[in-house]
Amino acid sequence: MSFIFYAIITDMNTHQLQLATVPFDAITSGAKTIESRLYDEKRQTIQIGDTIVFTNRENTDQTVSVKVIGLLRYETFHDLFSHNDPAKFGGESVEWLENQINEFYSVEQQRQDGVIGIEFVLL
Repeated sequence: MSFIFYAIITDMNTHQLQLATVPFDAITSGAKTIESRLYDEKRQTIQIGDTIVFTNRENTDQTVSVKVIGLLRYETFHDLFSHNDPAKFGGESVEWLENQINEFYSVEQQRQDGVIGIEFVLL
């Protein structure tokens, strides 16, 4: 008796994202392992297994590549941060993370698009 195994191979994509120096350094040191973003049209294309190249916005010669290992979908950043360890986002507390992210995205935007935590490992 013989068996035939089929594997589905999908094309992995590479995405480009920019970060400020502090979160960029947290990723390169291994301290930050989840990036949080709105779940907008651009982020909806990110899949597990994809590569993300983060570029330091203040020094564009600095880049780091990561592999996506998890996608955490929530309605708001409060929900995302409350259900996961804040240290994985490079933060000290849920409140601290919310104060940082609310400078970029309103609660209305969060509820409209949803949010995503992109979990990754360094390559």
